[in-house]
Parts: sequence; C-alpha cells; structure tokens
Amino acid sequence: MPAVCAIVVLNSAREMGYFMKRLKFLMLIMLCIFLTACGTSASGKDSEKEEINEETKVLKGTVYDGTMNTITVKDENGDIYSFAKESGKVEVSQDGIIIGCPVAVEYTGKLERGADFQDVAVNKITVSEEPTRKTARDMLSGMSLEEKAGQMFLARCPQSGYSEDIAEYCLGGYILFARDFENETEESVSEKIIGFQSESKIPMIIAVDEEGGTVNRVSRFLAFRQEPFKSPQELYSEGGFELIKSDTREKCALLKNLGINLNLAPVCDVSENSEDFIYDRSFGRGAGETSEYVKTVVGVMKSENMGCALKHFPGYGSNKDTHMGIAYDSRDREAFDTGDFLPFKAGIDSGAGIVLVSHNIVECMDNNNPASLSDKVHEVLRHDLGFDGVIMTDDLSMEAIKQSAGDKEAAVAAVLAGNDLLCCTNYQEQFNAVIEAVRSGVVPESRIDESVMRILLWKINNGVID
Repeated sequence: MPAVCAIVVLNSAREMGYFMKRLKFLMLIMLCIFLTACGTSASGKDSEKEEINEETKVLKGTVYDGTMNTITVKDENGDIYSFAKESGKVEVSQDGIIIGCPVAVEYTGKLERGADFQDVAVNKITVSEEPTRKTARDMLSGMSLEEKAGQMFLARCPQSGYSEDIAEYCLGGYILFARDFENETEESVSEKIIGFQSESKIPMIIAVDEEGGTVNRVSRFLAFRQEPFKSPQELYSEGGFELIKSDTREKCALLKNLGINLNLAPVCDVSENSEDFIYDRSFGRGAGETSEYVKTVVGVMKSENMGCALKHFPGYGSNKDTHMGIAYDSRDREAFDTGDFLPFKAGIDSGAGIVLVSHNIVECMDNNNPASLSDKVHEVLRHDLGFDGVIMTDDLSMEAIKQSAGDKEAAVAAVLAGNDLLCCTNYQEQFNAVIEAVRSGVVPESRIDESVMRILLWKINNGVID
C-alpha cells in the first residue's frame, strides 16, 4: 500500500510539472504577442505622429506647362517640377491659358530635381493672375482666329495698300526698311505710322533695324541725323560704355519720335575674327565683354521704354551670311554654353522681351532644320536659358529659308517650332497658310493662343497697348 501511494504521488508530481511547463510556455507566448502588439501600436502611433507633424512646404514659381492632369512649375532658380492635378485641389483665377501665371504649390514630401514627375502629396495648387495678364486674356478671348493669327505676323511694310492689309490680315506689326525712310522727313514718317495705328484694331508693333554701323535703316539719311549711328565697336573705342549709353539714348529718342516702338537690337553674337560675316555688326570681343555690352544696351532701352530684340540666337559664330544661303554650324554644345549663350542670358536677365532666332543649322541641337524652324532650338531657349518672352524668326524671305522650304511651309513650320512672331515679306500667302493649318488640325489653336498671349503681354508691358 505505501508503495502504491508513493507511485500515485510520483505520477501526480510529474503531471503537475508537465502542466507547469505548459503553463509557462503559454504565458511566454502570450507575453510575446502582447509585446508585439504594443510595439506595433507604438510604431503606428509614431508613424501617425510623423505624418501629422510632417511639414507642409510651398513651392512658388510660374506655370511652365499644363495638361488636364498635370501642372508644371518653374521656380525662381529655373528648376522645373511637375505635379498631379487632383479634383478640388487646384484654384485657378480664370479658365484657359495659365502659362506664365504666378503659382504656389502646397505639398508634403520631398521634391526631386530633374525628376519628370513629383511623387509628393499635393494639398493645394493656387494659380493667380496679374492685372496685365488679365487684360491680355480678356483681349484674347474676344478675338477671332484670323485676328489671333494676324498678331503673329511682323510684316515688311508694303509700298502701297498698307492700310488695306492691316485690316484684311489683322497684322501684329510692320517692319520698316531703308526704302520707307528714303525721301521722307521725320514729320512724314511720323504721320504714316500714326495712320498705321489708327487703322489697326489692336495697336501695332512698328519695328526697324537700327543697330549702328553697317545696319542703319533711319540714320543713313540726313533728314533724320547728321551722320549715321556708329557701330558698337567704334563707340566703345572712342568712349567706352558711357558713350554706348548716350548713343543708345539718342537712338531711342529718335525712333520714339517717329512712332517706332521696337528696335531689332542689340546684336548678341560673339565674334573676334574680322573675317566673320557677323563681325562688323558685333561688339567684336569675347563672350564676357559682349555680355556686358548687351546688359548695358538693354538696360538703357528699357529705361527709355524702347522695345529691344536679342539677336541672332543661338549665335552666328563664324557662319556665312544666311541672307545668301544655308549655313551649317558644326560646333559642339559646350561652345555655346560657355560662349555664345552668355550675352543672350545677360540680355534676358536684364529684361529683354524678344529674342530673334537665326536661320543657321546648328548641328549639335538640330542637324536637319534651320534654328528658326527647329523646335529643339526653341526648347533650348525656353528651358535652358529660361526665356518666357516673345520669340521671333529672322526674316523668312532670306535664302537660307527659301532653300529649305516654300513660303507656306516655312510659315507653318515656324509656328510649330514655337515662334511667336514671324518676320516676313510674303505675309498674305503665309497668313492664309497658318489659318488653313489651324482649321485642318495641323496646328492646334492653343499653339496660336499661347503666342498671341505673349505678344499682347509684350505690347501692354511696353506701352504699345495702353
């Protein structure tokens, strides 16, 4: 009996030990689960806290581009960022074109420079509109297709029928040449230009090439000045930048007195070789000194309220005269980045509102098309140099274009490339070609609207439109 009892007690003890071990094991598992749950909860709270406390940032800049679903912003440094538009998160002061308008993007997350699309949380996008832009947009909204297309033509002033053509083709402006000043007086030219403006529904750009030196359309005649304006090189040799400033002021006063509001100057081309075609028209020095010259001239012209045009982008270099035929530029891109672009950038930074594009075929940018007809060259000017003003072609009647395309094809190609103003002689035929291209869907009407908006803004900002 005692032996049996001992066995029972022993078995009970073993079972109890086994039970305790299982209990401890279960308690250990429960403890792990508890600690894991606590950790997850704490982590969730930390994440939630981080999300709540993540700082809301604001990117300010201007609208660079936009679609139904995205908006692209250029900040003050010229960097480009694209964001997704979400319903209810975009506040736009007006419908329609908003390119160039001030914009503020409220977001959380980190922006990435160079990324095609920003993967951030956008809280709100606010696009505002300045008064001058609203004025321009109001004008644009009331214009017919013909009126809009006509604004894109800076036409060579005809010797007769100029009043009728202003009405028929809704011309944005006339460019005057030497023949328009020969045998004329200040009074007769002024009266003629007043007549142009009275015939036009929208005040016109009246342009001229009065560079000084070899290119003078006005001062070559005694009726307007005792001697022609000197070249930039002559002026600098005689009196440095101070003489260049006083000469520019006198030039502006003469042109304004006649009713001219745009001088197609200064020449920004860099040339130090007297054998170059462009040398005599250039400052004749390196990129740095040419940049200082351009900055000086643009500053004076702006202070005198005279429109200016930087030419001939992307830079002539040692190329031959495109008045005479096609010119090929085989230099590499670095030559432009470190040289030719610098005077243009100086002019843009100084507030120049127009850049004129040459007909050179610049192989490092586009080896098939003249620069004036190349969307790739225009992309460089818009994106790399940050220019958001008016882009105009050199004269589309020059041989470099005639050997590349017919008048109609050249006009349509110029619009598609991104030009805002078409400098031309055969404007009657080219105007109709652009209208037909829009109606047939070759050229989107939005492409026309974009250019006309820039032209109207230029006219408002330069006092052409009150």
